[in-house]
Amino acid sequence: MIRHVVLFRRKTDVEKDPAREGALAERMAALGAQIPAIRHWRVAANELVRPISWDYVLESEVESAAALDEYRFHPLHQALVADLKPYFDWAAVDYTV
Repeated sequence: MIRHVVLFRRKTDVEKDPAREGALAERMAALGAQIPAIRHWRVAANELVRPISWDYVLESEVESAAALDEYRFHPLHQALVADLKPYFDWAAVDYTV
């Protein structure tokens, strides 16, 4: 099993837009049920404001590296990534569990 963890934060040069951000977060949360390769999916918003904090975390699990690629290159994921890129920076970690 591969755990895929992604942290998101609004880009420093992008003005905060709660409606846009909320819509993106909802789309992130819904994606887990739309791609068959995903075994576990959770999106959560940060609750404590600290200088090192990111705005959102995505925690997911897939069966294998091949399944991770199936998710990463799925058209629904690619469409979401295109919409996330202008608003968020992100960092990812993938590891075996």
